[in-house]
Amino acid sequence: MYDDQLGAAEEEHLRSLTMADADADERVVEAALRPRSLDEVVGQTRVRDQLGLVLEAARQRARPPDHVLLSGPPGLGKTTLAMIIAAEMSTPLRLTSGPAITHAGDLAAILSGLNEGDVLFVDEIHRMSRPAEEMLYMAMEDFRVDVVIGKGPGATAIPLEIPSFTLVGATTRAGLLPGPLRDRFGFTAHLEFYEPSELDTIVQRSAGLLGVDARPDGTAEIASRSRGTPRIANRLLRRVRDYAQVRADGVVSLEVARAALELYEVDESGLDRLDLAVLDVLCRRFGGGPVGVSTLAVAVGEERETVEEVAEPFLVRCGFLARTPRGRVATPAAWQHLGLAVPRGAGVGDATLFSE
Repeated sequence: MYDDQLGAAEEEHLRSLTMADADADERVVEAALRPRSLDEVVGQTRVRDQLGLVLEAARQRARPPDHVLLSGPPGLGKTTLAMIIAAEMSTPLRLTSGPAITHAGDLAAILSGLNEGDVLFVDEIHRMSRPAEEMLYMAMEDFRVDVVIGKGPGATAIPLEIPSFTLVGATTRAGLLPGPLRDRFGFTAHLEFYEPSELDTIVQRSAGLLGVDARPDGTAEIASRSRGTPRIANRLLRRVRDYAQVRADGVVSLEVARAALELYEVDESGLDRLDLAVLDVLCRRFGGGPVGVSTLAVAVGEERETVEEVAEPFLVRCGFLARTPRGRVATPAAWQHLGLAVPRGAGVGDATLFSE
């Protein structure tokens, strides 16, 4: 019996190691698909040109570039651009995230470990704690921080000089950044969603790097369902590759791409299971609304934040859903997308298209 338990434990350990290796391989693949320089970046033409000018001017002055703020929805390349900035300046990249910096001491420890010219990347910078934000103000402008030793009347502030560095902040919600912090960035850029033609180029490039035999019509089909986001395009490509390898001849054609994406519940407009569930509940159960987002979340069995932050933005962008002061409303396009007859009076006027 002991041998059986030991064997089961060893098997479970090996399984966990295999899953960890698979996760590591997935991260390695994702990193390999990232562009390494501005010249390799597809799309975001205006941001690429502006950022290239900032970096070239800094190289000519032999000085670190100004602090950079990158904003935009997830998956559009903010982390990739931070890596490119460090690569273009031939300097190390230090990575952290706003939620990880909970105290001013955490930020002081990170800043004190920087070397001259380093690039510090802070993802989700709007989620930093307020004391850390206030310390960052002085660090960005004067390249020094005051470390407070002790408490109460006996507390002493010790100035700590830090090397010149470049802060690259990334945020999906730029409106949550305090004005004093936002104003300290020398260059700000907002990343836009990609056009299908740009995503097609990205999918073709990724297919080449992954060694996938992909036809133009297959990559175009993947690109058209990728919600304007390169991260989603690369993820769908890997899943279509798996389908082609297991259930087809290994070639990503139009027919294979359509069959694979249907299996993974991604429809022609890029809507996934959650998106369609929200629309289906909104139209069939609640007659098109208006319905509160909390009620929608309960009806589809998800958390409110998931519906509000994952499904809703894309549905609004596609014109399938509208936010009104009274709740969420399905547009005529949503009824048509579900193959339902549009009821009389469905839709909303311009006067009601406001956030709650």
